Amino acid sequence: MARWSSTTEVVRIEMPGSPPPVRAPERVVLTVTQLTQAVKGTLVEGFRRVLVRGEVSNFRGAHASGHLFFKLKDAGASIDVKIWASVVQRLRFRLEEGMEVIAEGALDVYEKAGQYNLIVQRIEPSGAGALALAFAQLRERLTQEGLMGERRLRPPRPVPFLPRRIGVVTSRSGAALHDFLRVLHRRNPRLSVLLCHARVQGPGAAEEVVRALQRLQRTDVDVIVVTRGGGSAEDLWTFNEESVARAIAAATVPVVSAVGHEVDFTIADFVADARAPTPSAAAEMLAPELEALQDALHTARSRLRQGVQGALSRAREGLGRPQRKLSDPRRLVSSLRHGLVDAERFLGRWWADRLRSERQRLGTTRTALERFRPETLLAERRSWVERLRWRLAEAQRARLGQMQVSLTQRRQRLERRVPSAELARARTRLEALRTGLERAARTDLAGRRATVAARIDRLHGLSPLRVMGRGYAVIYRGKDERLVRAASELAVGDAVELRWAPPGCESLQACDRAEATITSVQPGSGAGKPAAPPLRRRGHRG
Repeated sequence: MARWSSTTEVVRIEMPGSPPPVRAPERVVLTVTQLTQAVKGTLVEGFRRVLVRGEVSNFRGAHASGHLFFKLKDAGASIDVKIWASVVQRLRFRLEEGMEVIAEGALDVYEKAGQYNLIVQRIEPSGAGALALAFAQLRERLTQEGLMGERRLRPPRPVPFLPRRIGVVTSRSGAALHDFLRVLHRRNPRLSVLLCHARVQGPGAAEEVVRALQRLQRTDVDVIVVTRGGGSAEDLWTFNEESVARAIAAATVPVVSAVGHEVDFTIADFVADARAPTPSAAAEMLAPELEALQDALHTARSRLRQGVQGALSRAREGLGRPQRKLSDPRRLVSSLRHGLVDAERFLGRWWADRLRSERQRLGTTRTALERFRPETLLAERRSWVERLRWRLAEAQRARLGQMQVSLTQRRQRLERRVPSAELARARTRLEALRTGLERAARTDLAGRRATVAARIDRLHGLSPLRVMGRGYAVIYRGKDERLVRAASELAVGDAVELRWAPPGCESLQACDRAEATITSVQPGSGAGKPAAPPLRRRGHRG
Protein backbone atom coordinates (compact mmCIF):
# COMPACT_ATOMS: atom_id res chain seq x y z
CA MET A 1 0.00 0.00 0.00
CA ALA A 2 1.53 3.29 -1.03
CA ARG A 3 1.00 6.56 0.78
CA TRP A 4 2.17 9.91 -0.45
CA SER A 5 3.26 12.58 2.01
CA SER A 6 2.05 16.12 1.85
CA THR A 7 5.11 17.11 -0.15
CA THR A 8 5.56 16.25 -3.79
CA GLU A 9 9.28 15.51 -3.48
CA VAL A 10 9.19 12.33 -1.29
CA VAL A 11 7.21 9.11 -1.93
CA ARG A 12 6.79 6.83 1.06
CA ILE A 13 5.80 3.16 0.56
CA GLU A 14 4.26 1.29 3.49
CA MET A 15 3.70 -2.46 3.58
CA PRO A 16 0.46 -3.88 4.94
CA GLY A 17 0.67 -4.61 8.66
CA SER A 18 3.63 -2.34 9.29
CA PRO A 19 3.32 0.12 12.21
CA PRO A 20 2.46 3.69 11.31
CA PRO A 21 5.51 5.93 11.00
CA VAL A 22 6.35 8.38 13.80
CA ARG A 23 5.99 11.94 12.67
CA ALA A 24 8.73 14.36 13.62
CA PRO A 25 7.49 17.08 15.96
CA GLU A 26 6.68 20.32 14.24
CA ARG A 27 9.10 23.18 14.95
CA VAL A 28 7.46 26.04 16.87
CA VAL A 29 8.81 29.48 16.01
CA LEU A 30 7.90 32.35 18.38
CA THR A 31 8.13 36.02 17.69
CA VAL A 32 10.05 38.21 20.07
CA THR A 33 6.77 39.65 21.38
CA GLN A 34 5.29 36.21 22.01
CA LEU A 35 8.42 35.04 23.83
CA THR A 36 8.54 38.21 25.96
CA GLN A 37 4.85 37.90 26.85
CA ALA A 38 5.33 34.25 27.84
CA VAL A 39 8.26 35.17 30.08
CA LYS A 40 6.24 38.06 31.55
CA GLY A 41 3.32 35.76 32.35
CA THR A 42 5.62 33.28 34.08
CA LEU A 43 7.34 35.98 36.17
CA VAL A 44 4.16 37.84 37.09
CA GLU A 45 2.36 34.65 38.16
CA GLY A 46 5.35 33.16 39.97
CA PHE A 47 6.50 36.33 41.79
CA ARG A 48 3.38 38.21 42.79
CA ARG A 49 4.86 39.17 46.16
CA VAL A 50 8.59 39.19 46.89
CA LEU A 51 10.77 40.81 49.56
CA VAL A 52 14.12 42.04 48.28
CA ARG A 53 17.00 43.48 50.30
CA GLY A 54 19.52 45.63 48.46
CA GLU A 55 21.38 48.93 48.19
CA VAL A 56 19.80 51.93 46.42
CA SER A 57 21.80 52.82 43.30
CA ASN A 58 21.43 55.34 40.43
CA PHE A 59 18.94 57.34 42.52
CA ARG A 60 18.32 60.80 41.02
CA GLY A 61 15.27 61.90 42.95
CA ALA A 62 11.65 62.02 41.90
CA HIS A 63 10.69 62.13 38.22
CA ALA A 64 8.61 65.04 36.90
CA SER A 65 5.56 62.75 37.13
CA GLY A 66 6.29 61.95 40.81
CA HIS A 67 7.48 58.36 40.17
CA LEU A 68 10.83 56.99 41.46
CA PHE A 69 13.18 55.01 39.20
CA PHE A 70 16.40 53.48 40.55
CA LYS A 71 18.24 50.16 40.97
CA LEU A 72 18.63 47.75 43.87
CA LYS A 73 22.00 46.03 43.88
CA ASP A 74 24.24 43.81 45.94
CA ALA A 75 27.66 42.32 45.33
CA GLY A 76 26.44 39.99 42.55
CA ALA A 77 23.50 41.57 40.69
CA SER A 78 21.16 44.53 40.29
CA ILE A 79 17.50 44.99 39.38
CA ASP A 80 15.50 47.96 38.10
CA VAL A 81 12.95 49.29 40.61
CA LYS A 82 9.87 51.45 40.00
CA ILE A 83 7.79 53.15 42.69
CA TRP A 84 4.64 54.85 41.43
CA ALA A 85 3.71 58.34 42.67
CA SER A 86 0.74 57.03 44.69
CA VAL A 87 3.13 54.88 46.75
CA VAL A 88 5.74 57.68 47.01
CA GLN A 89 3.20 59.91 48.75
CA ARG A 90 2.87 57.34 51.55
CA LEU A 91 6.62 57.06 52.23
CA ARG A 92 7.56 58.09 55.75
CA PHE A 93 11.26 58.68 54.99
CA ARG A 94 13.40 60.08 52.18
CA LEU A 95 15.30 57.67 49.95
CA GLU A 96 19.00 58.39 49.46
CA GLU A 97 21.78 56.98 47.32
CA GLY A 98 23.52 54.02 48.98
CA MET A 99 20.76 53.37 51.55
CA GLU A 100 20.09 49.69 52.30
CA VAL A 101 16.38 48.93 52.14
CA ILE A 102 13.89 46.05 52.08
CA ALA A 103 11.41 46.37 49.22
CA GLU A 104 8.14 44.48 48.87
CA GLY A 105 6.44 44.20 45.50
CA ALA A 106 5.87 42.15 42.37
CA LEU A 107 7.96 41.41 39.29
CA ASP A 108 7.02 42.85 35.92
CA VAL A 109 8.57 42.82 32.43
CA TYR A 110 9.06 45.91 30.26
CA GLU A 111 8.34 44.33 26.88
CA LYS A 112 9.90 46.97 24.63
CA ALA A 113 13.34 46.63 26.26
CA GLY A 114 12.98 42.96 27.29
CA GLN A 115 13.94 43.83 30.90
CA TYR A 116 12.30 42.70 34.10
CA ASN A 117 11.89 45.06 37.03
CA LEU A 118 10.41 45.24 40.50
CA ILE A 119 7.20 47.24 41.09
CA VAL A 120 7.42 48.26 44.76
CA GLN A 121 4.33 48.55 46.95
CA ARG A 122 6.10 48.96 50.29
CA ILE A 123 9.68 49.86 51.22
CA GLU A 124 11.47 50.41 54.50
CA PRO A 125 15.07 50.90 55.62
CA SER A 126 17.02 47.81 56.59
CA GLY A 127 17.93 47.95 60.28
CA ALA A 128 16.37 51.24 61.50
CA GLY A 129 12.60 51.54 61.25
CA ALA A 130 11.04 53.76 58.62
CA LEU A 131 9.28 55.91 61.22
CA ALA A 132 12.46 56.46 63.23
CA LEU A 133 14.40 57.41 60.10
CA ALA A 134 11.64 59.76 58.89
CA PHE A 135 11.51 61.35 62.38
CA ALA A 136 15.29 61.93 62.38
CA GLN A 137 15.32 63.30 58.82
CA LEU A 138 12.48 65.75 59.44
CA ARG A 139 13.95 66.87 62.77
CA GLU A 140 17.32 67.56 61.15
CA ARG A 141 15.74 69.46 58.23
CA LEU A 142 13.56 71.66 60.46
CA THR A 143 16.53 72.34 62.75
CA GLN A 144 18.59 73.54 59.79
CA GLU A 145 15.73 75.81 58.70
CA GLY A 146 15.58 77.39 62.16
CA LEU A 147 12.12 76.16 63.19
CA MET A 148 13.38 74.27 66.25
CA GLY A 149 16.48 73.52 68.30
CA GLU A 150 19.28 75.88 69.33
CA ARG A 151 19.28 77.60 65.92
CA ARG A 152 15.60 78.53 66.19
CA LEU A 153 15.00 81.86 64.48
CA ARG A 154 11.91 82.85 66.49
CA PRO A 155 12.22 82.26 70.24
CA PRO A 156 9.31 80.49 71.97
CA ARG A 157 6.52 82.90 72.89
CA PRO A 158 5.38 83.03 76.50
CA VAL A 159 2.08 81.36 77.33
CA PRO A 160 -0.56 83.85 78.60
CA PHE A 161 -0.92 83.78 82.38
CA LEU A 162 -4.72 83.97 82.29
CA PRO A 163 -6.01 83.53 78.69
CA ARG A 164 -9.45 84.86 77.91
CA ARG A 165 -10.19 82.02 75.47
CA ILE A 166 -8.29 78.78 74.79
CA GLY A 167 -8.40 77.08 71.39
CA VAL A 168 -8.15 73.26 71.38
CA VAL A 169 -7.31 71.10 68.35
CA THR A 170 -8.22 67.44 68.99
CA SER A 171 -10.90 64.85 68.38
CA ARG A 172 -14.24 65.62 70.02
CA SER A 173 -14.62 61.94 70.96
CA GLY A 174 -11.13 61.41 72.39
CA ALA A 175 -10.24 60.95 76.03
CA ALA A 176 -7.67 63.76 75.78
CA LEU A 177 -10.42 66.38 75.42
CA HIS A 178 -12.34 65.08 78.45
CA ASP A 179 -9.18 65.03 80.61
CA PHE A 180 -8.22 68.53 79.50
CA LEU A 181 -11.68 70.02 80.18
CA ARG A 182 -12.06 68.19 83.49
CA VAL A 183 -8.78 69.56 84.90
CA LEU A 184 -9.31 73.00 83.33
CA HIS A 185 -12.81 73.51 84.80
CA ARG A 186 -11.79 72.07 88.14
CA ARG A 187 -9.02 74.66 88.45
CA ASN A 188 -10.82 77.59 86.84
CA PRO A 189 -14.40 77.09 85.59
CA ARG A 190 -14.58 80.65 84.25
CA LEU A 191 -12.15 80.03 81.37
CA SER A 192 -13.63 79.85 77.87
CA VAL A 193 -12.68 77.02 75.50
CA LEU A 194 -13.16 76.91 71.69
CA LEU A 195 -12.86 73.40 70.25
CA CYS A 196 -12.00 72.77 66.59
CA HIS A 197 -12.55 69.09 65.82
CA ALA A 198 -9.86 67.19 63.86
CA ARG A 199 -8.99 63.54 63.55
CA VAL A 200 -5.68 62.82 65.28
CA GLN A 201 -4.66 59.61 63.51
CA GLY A 202 -5.15 57.83 60.23
CA PRO A 203 -5.01 59.00 56.60
CA GLY A 204 -5.88 62.68 56.17
CA ALA A 205 -5.55 63.49 59.88
CA ALA A 206 -2.57 65.82 59.31
CA GLU A 207 -4.56 67.93 56.82
CA GLU A 208 -7.44 68.25 59.30
CA VAL A 209 -5.09 69.35 62.10
CA VAL A 210 -3.55 72.00 59.80
CA ARG A 211 -7.00 73.32 58.82
CA ALA A 212 -8.07 73.41 62.48
CA LEU A 213 -4.98 75.46 63.42
CA GLN A 214 -5.64 77.92 60.62
CA ARG A 215 -9.31 78.28 61.58
CA LEU A 216 -8.55 78.95 65.26
CA GLN A 217 -6.02 81.65 64.33
CA ARG A 218 -8.83 83.60 62.69
CA THR A 219 -10.78 83.70 65.99
CA ASP A 220 -10.13 85.58 69.26
CA VAL A 221 -8.23 82.79 71.07
CA ASP A 222 -5.14 83.77 73.08
CA VAL A 223 -3.45 80.35 72.95
CA ILE A 224 -3.94 77.08 71.03
CA VAL A 225 -3.52 73.59 72.54
CA VAL A 226 -2.77 70.70 70.16
CA THR A 227 -3.46 67.49 72.10
CA ARG A 228 -4.34 63.82 71.98
CA GLY A 229 -3.95 60.79 74.27
CA GLY A 230 -1.19 58.22 74.27
CA GLY A 231 -0.61 55.47 71.73
CA SER A 232 1.97 53.77 69.56
CA ALA A 233 4.41 55.62 67.32
CA GLU A 234 2.12 54.98 64.36
CA ASP A 235 -0.87 56.42 66.26
CA LEU A 236 1.08 59.58 67.16
CA TRP A 237 2.59 60.00 63.69
CA THR A 238 0.12 62.70 62.67
CA PHE A 239 2.04 65.11 64.91
CA ASN A 240 5.33 64.13 63.21
CA GLU A 241 4.09 65.27 59.78
CA GLU A 242 5.97 68.17 58.20
CA SER A 243 2.77 70.05 57.31
CA VAL A 244 1.63 70.03 60.96
CA ALA A 245 5.05 71.22 62.17
CA ARG A 246 5.10 74.10 59.69
CA ALA A 247 1.53 75.09 60.58
CA ILE A 248 2.46 75.25 64.28
CA ALA A 249 5.58 77.30 63.51
CA ALA A 250 3.54 79.75 61.40
CA ALA A 251 0.82 80.23 64.03
CA THR A 252 0.13 83.84 65.07
CA VAL A 253 -0.63 82.92 68.70
CA PRO A 254 1.34 80.73 71.13
CA VAL A 255 0.86 76.98 70.63
CA VAL A 256 1.10 74.35 73.40
CA SER A 257 1.76 70.74 72.35
CA ALA A 258 0.30 68.06 74.67
CA VAL A 259 0.58 64.80 72.72
CA GLY A 260 0.75 61.38 74.31
CA HIS A 261 2.37 60.69 77.69
CA GLU A 262 5.49 62.01 79.36
CA VAL A 263 7.78 59.59 77.49
CA ASP A 264 6.31 60.42 74.06
CA PHE A 265 8.06 63.08 72.00
CA THR A 266 6.89 64.33 68.60
CA ILE A 267 8.06 66.96 66.13
CA ALA A 268 5.15 69.15 67.26
CA ASP A 269 6.65 69.22 70.80
CA PHE A 270 9.91 70.72 69.48
CA VAL A 271 8.27 73.28 67.16
CA ALA A 272 5.57 74.48 69.58
CA ASP A 273 6.10 77.38 71.97
CA ALA A 274 5.58 75.10 75.00
CA ARG A 275 5.24 71.36 75.66
CA ALA A 276 3.02 69.68 78.21
CA PRO A 277 3.65 66.00 78.97
CA THR A 278 -0.09 65.16 79.05
CA PRO A 279 -3.40 66.88 78.26
CA SER A 280 -4.04 67.29 81.99
CA ALA A 281 -0.65 68.97 82.42
CA ALA A 282 -1.55 71.38 79.58
CA ALA A 283 -4.73 72.32 81.46
CA GLU A 284 -2.73 72.94 84.66
CA MET A 285 -0.25 75.06 82.68
CA LEU A 286 -2.96 77.33 81.23
CA ALA A 287 -5.43 77.50 84.12
CA PRO A 288 -4.18 78.83 87.47
CA GLU A 289 -6.45 77.82 90.35
CA LEU A 290 -9.32 80.26 90.79
CA GLU A 291 -9.24 80.13 94.62
CA ALA A 292 -5.53 80.86 94.69
CA LEU A 293 -6.08 83.78 92.31
CA GLN A 294 -8.87 85.17 94.48
CA ASP A 295 -6.76 84.82 97.65
CA ALA A 296 -3.85 86.54 95.95
CA LEU A 297 -6.22 89.27 94.73
CA HIS A 298 -7.60 89.88 98.23
CA THR A 299 -4.09 90.03 99.64
CA ALA A 300 -2.98 92.44 96.94
CA ARG A 301 -6.09 94.56 97.49
CA SER A 302 -5.40 94.82 101.23
CA ARG A 303 -1.77 95.72 100.64
CA LEU A 304 -2.80 98.32 98.04
CA ARG A 305 -5.37 99.87 100.39
CA GLN A 306 -2.80 100.12 103.19
CA GLY A 307 -0.24 101.57 100.84
CA VAL A 308 -2.68 104.17 99.48
CA GLN A 309 -3.78 105.21 102.98
CA GLY A 310 -0.16 105.59 104.11
CA ALA A 311 0.67 107.61 100.98
CA LEU A 312 -2.35 109.87 101.58
CA SER A 313 -1.29 110.48 105.17
CA ARG A 314 2.24 111.35 104.11
CA ALA A 315 0.89 113.62 101.35
CA ARG A 316 -1.39 115.47 103.80
CA GLU A 317 1.53 116.03 106.16
CA GLY A 318 3.71 117.26 103.32
CA LEU A 319 0.93 119.55 102.05
CA GLY A 320 0.36 121.14 105.47
CA ARG A 321 3.90 122.53 105.71
CA PRO A 322 3.85 124.71 102.54
CA GLN A 323 0.19 125.67 103.24
CA ARG A 324 1.23 127.41 106.38
CA LYS A 325 3.82 129.37 104.47
CA LEU A 326 1.31 130.73 101.91
CA SER A 327 0.05 134.38 102.19
CA ASP A 328 -3.54 135.65 101.79
CA PRO A 329 -4.55 135.04 98.13
CA ARG A 330 -7.11 137.92 98.14
CA ARG A 331 -4.37 140.52 98.05
CA LEU A 332 -2.67 138.71 95.16
CA VAL A 333 -5.99 138.62 93.27
CA SER A 334 -6.57 142.35 93.83
CA SER A 335 -3.13 143.28 92.49
CA LEU A 336 -3.61 141.04 89.47
CA ARG A 337 -7.00 142.63 88.79
CA HIS A 338 -5.44 146.17 88.70
CA GLY A 339 -2.81 144.91 86.28
CA LEU A 340 -5.52 143.42 84.07
CA VAL A 341 -7.39 146.76 83.90
CA ASP A 342 -4.21 148.61 82.88
CA ALA A 343 -3.51 146.00 80.18
CA GLU A 344 -7.08 146.36 78.88
CA ARG A 345 -6.71 150.13 78.52
CA PHE A 346 -3.38 149.77 76.73
CA LEU A 347 -4.83 147.26 74.28
CA GLY A 348 -7.80 149.58 73.54
CA ARG A 349 -5.49 152.50 72.64
CA TRP A 350 -3.24 150.22 70.56
CA TRP A 351 -6.11 148.79 68.52
CA ALA A 352 -7.52 152.29 67.88
CA ASP A 353 -4.17 153.49 66.51
CA ARG A 354 -3.79 150.34 64.43
CA LEU A 355 -7.30 150.73 62.94
CA ARG A 356 -6.65 154.34 61.97
CA SER A 357 -3.39 153.52 60.22
CA GLU A 358 -4.97 150.61 58.31
CA ARG A 359 -7.79 152.88 57.09
CA GLN A 360 -5.25 155.40 55.78
CA ARG A 361 -3.32 152.67 53.93
CA LEU A 362 -6.57 151.36 52.44
CA GLY A 363 -7.45 154.80 51.04
CA THR A 364 -4.03 155.17 49.44
CA THR A 365 -4.37 151.73 47.87
CA ARG A 366 -7.84 152.58 46.48
CA THR A 367 -6.48 155.77 44.84
CA ALA A 368 -3.66 153.82 43.20
CA LEU A 369 -6.07 151.18 41.96
CA GLU A 370 -8.26 153.84 40.27
CA ARG A 371 -5.37 154.53 37.90
CA PHE A 372 -5.28 150.84 36.91
CA ARG A 373 -8.98 150.31 36.26
CA PRO A 374 -9.69 147.67 33.55
CA GLU A 375 -11.73 150.12 31.47
CA THR A 376 -8.81 152.58 31.27
CA LEU A 377 -6.27 149.89 30.49
CA LEU A 378 -8.59 148.33 27.84
CA ALA A 379 -9.02 151.68 26.04
CA GLU A 380 -5.26 152.22 25.92
CA ARG A 381 -4.72 148.68 24.58
CA ARG A 382 -7.39 149.18 21.87
CA SER A 383 -5.71 152.39 20.62
CA TRP A 384 -2.33 150.63 20.51
CA VAL A 385 -3.79 147.66 18.61
CA GLU A 386 -5.38 150.00 15.99
CA ARG A 387 -2.03 151.68 15.36
CA LEU A 388 -0.35 148.29 14.93
CA ARG A 389 -3.11 147.13 12.57
CA TRP A 390 -2.63 150.21 10.31
CA ARG A 391 1.16 149.73 10.22
CA LEU A 392 0.74 146.03 9.40
CA ALA A 393 -1.61 146.80 6.48
CA GLU A 394 0.85 149.33 5.05
CA ALA A 395 3.72 146.80 5.35
CA GLN A 396 1.65 144.09 3.65
CA ARG A 397 0.76 146.37 0.71
CA ALA A 398 4.41 147.31 0.21
CA ARG A 399 5.55 143.69 0.40
CA LEU A 400 2.86 142.60 -2.07
CA GLY A 401 4.01 145.24 -4.57
CA GLN A 402 7.61 144.05 -4.30
CA MET A 403 6.58 140.44 -4.84
CA GLN A 404 4.53 141.34 -7.93
CA VAL A 405 7.51 143.13 -9.45
CA SER A 406 9.83 140.18 -8.70
CA LEU A 407 7.31 137.69 -10.17
CA THR A 408 7.03 139.71 -13.36
CA GLN A 409 10.81 139.77 -13.77
CA ARG A 410 11.12 135.99 -13.28
CA ARG A 411 8.32 135.30 -15.76
CA GLN A 412 10.17 137.35 -18.36
CA ARG A 413 13.45 135.46 -17.75
CA LEU A 414 11.68 132.08 -18.08
CA GLU A 415 10.04 133.12 -21.31
CA ARG A 416 13.46 134.00 -22.79
CA ARG A 417 14.81 130.45 -22.04
CA VAL A 418 13.87 127.33 -24.21
CA PRO A 419 13.42 124.20 -21.95
CA SER A 420 13.27 121.66 -24.85
CA ALA A 421 17.09 121.58 -25.36
CA GLU A 422 17.71 121.12 -21.65
CA LEU A 423 15.13 118.31 -21.61
CA ALA A 424 16.82 116.51 -24.53
CA ARG A 425 20.24 116.62 -22.90
CA ALA A 426 18.80 115.31 -19.64
CA ARG A 427 17.10 112.41 -21.44
CA THR A 428 20.35 111.43 -23.21
CA ARG A 429 22.27 111.46 -19.92
CA LEU A 430 19.53 109.40 -18.24
CA GLU A 431 19.60 106.74 -20.98
CA ALA A 432 23.39 106.37 -20.67
CA LEU A 433 23.13 105.95 -16.89
CA ARG A 434 20.38 103.32 -17.30
CA THR A 435 22.47 101.27 -19.77
CA GLY A 436 25.51 101.30 -17.45
CA LEU A 437 23.40 100.29 -14.45
CA GLU A 438 21.89 97.31 -16.29
CA ARG A 439 25.33 96.12 -17.44
CA ALA A 440 26.73 96.35 -13.89
CA ALA A 441 23.71 94.51 -12.44
CA ARG A 442 24.07 91.62 -14.95
CA THR A 443 27.79 91.31 -14.18
CA ASP A 444 27.20 91.26 -10.39
CA LEU A 445 24.32 88.75 -10.68
CA ALA A 446 26.49 86.37 -12.78
CA GLY A 447 29.28 86.52 -10.19
CA ARG A 448 26.91 85.84 -7.33
CA ARG A 449 25.33 82.89 -9.15
CA ALA A 450 28.77 81.39 -9.74
CA THR A 451 29.61 81.79 -6.03
CA VAL A 452 26.33 80.14 -4.95
CA ALA A 453 26.86 77.23 -7.38
CA ALA A 454 30.40 76.67 -6.05
CA ARG A 455 29.17 76.64 -2.45
CA ILE A 456 26.34 74.22 -3.34
CA ASP A 457 28.92 71.87 -4.88
CA ARG A 458 31.05 72.11 -1.71
CA LEU A 459 28.02 71.37 0.48
CA HIS A 460 27.09 68.35 -1.63
CA GLY A 461 30.67 67.11 -1.32
CA LEU A 462 30.49 67.39 2.46
CA SER A 463 27.02 65.78 2.75
CA PRO A 464 26.99 62.47 4.70
CA LEU A 465 24.51 61.15 2.14
CA ARG A 466 27.22 61.44 -0.58
CA VAL A 467 29.60 59.38 1.59
CA MET A 468 26.88 56.82 2.49
CA GLY A 469 25.91 56.59 -1.20
CA ARG A 470 29.39 55.25 -2.01
CA GLY A 471 28.65 52.07 -0.02
CA TYR A 472 29.21 53.19 3.57
CA ALA A 473 26.76 52.70 6.43
CA VAL A 474 26.38 54.11 9.96
CA ILE A 475 25.59 52.02 13.08
CA TYR A 476 23.33 53.10 15.98
CA ARG A 477 22.92 51.33 19.32
CA GLY A 478 19.37 50.02 19.68
CA LYS A 479 18.84 50.81 23.36
CA ASP A 480 19.64 54.54 23.22
CA GLU A 481 20.02 55.18 19.43
CA ARG A 482 23.52 56.64 19.86
CA LEU A 483 25.99 56.59 16.95
CA VAL A 484 28.65 53.87 17.32
CA ARG A 485 32.15 55.28 16.66
CA ALA A 486 34.31 52.50 18.18
CA ALA A 487 34.01 48.77 18.76
CA SER A 488 34.58 49.36 22.46
CA GLU A 489 31.10 50.90 22.66
CA LEU A 490 29.50 47.54 21.73
CA ALA A 491 29.09 44.29 23.60
CA VAL A 492 28.01 40.84 22.52
CA GLY A 493 24.23 40.65 22.41
CA ASP A 494 23.66 44.40 21.85
CA ALA A 495 20.97 45.32 19.35
CA VAL A 496 22.15 47.73 16.65
CA GLU A 497 20.59 49.49 13.69
CA LEU A 498 22.36 50.04 10.31
CA ARG A 499 21.51 52.92 7.99
CA TRP A 500 22.75 53.45 4.38
CA ALA A 501 21.74 55.76 1.56
CA PRO A 502 20.26 54.11 -1.54
CA PRO A 503 20.57 55.85 -4.93
CA GLY A 504 18.45 58.98 -5.07
CA CYS A 505 18.23 59.37 -1.28
CA GLU A 506 17.95 63.05 -0.32
CA SER A 507 17.54 62.98 3.49
CA LEU A 508 18.62 60.95 6.54
CA GLN A 509 15.00 60.00 7.23
CA ALA A 510 14.75 58.32 3.79
CA CYS A 511 17.78 56.04 4.37
CA ASP A 512 17.36 52.28 4.37
CA ARG A 513 17.63 50.63 7.77
CA ALA A 514 18.34 47.15 9.11
CA GLU A 515 18.42 45.76 12.66
CA ALA A 516 21.02 43.24 13.79
CA THR A 517 22.52 41.70 16.92
CA ILE A 518 26.24 41.71 17.82
CA THR A 519 27.67 38.17 17.96
CA SER A 520 31.31 39.13 18.54
CA VAL A 521 33.42 42.28 18.85
CA GLN A 522 36.93 42.51 17.36
CA PRO A 523 38.54 45.94 17.89
CA GLY A 524 40.65 47.04 14.93
CA SER A 525 44.37 47.83 15.16
CA GLY A 526 45.10 50.19 12.35
CA ALA A 527 45.22 54.04 12.30
CA GLY A 528 42.80 54.28 15.23
CA LYS A 529 39.82 53.18 13.04
CA PRO A 530 37.83 50.33 14.59
CA ALA A 531 36.91 47.44 12.34
CA ALA A 532 33.22 46.98 11.66
CA PRO A 533 31.81 44.43 14.16
CA PRO A 534 30.29 41.26 12.78
CA LEU A 535 26.52 41.51 12.72
CA ARG A 536 23.64 39.07 12.52
CA ARG A 537 20.83 40.35 10.33
CA ARG A 538 17.54 40.60 12.24
CA GLY A 539 15.23 42.52 9.96
CA HIS A 540 14.94 45.29 7.43
CA ARG A 541 12.80 48.34 7.03
CA GLY A 542 13.26 51.12 4.57
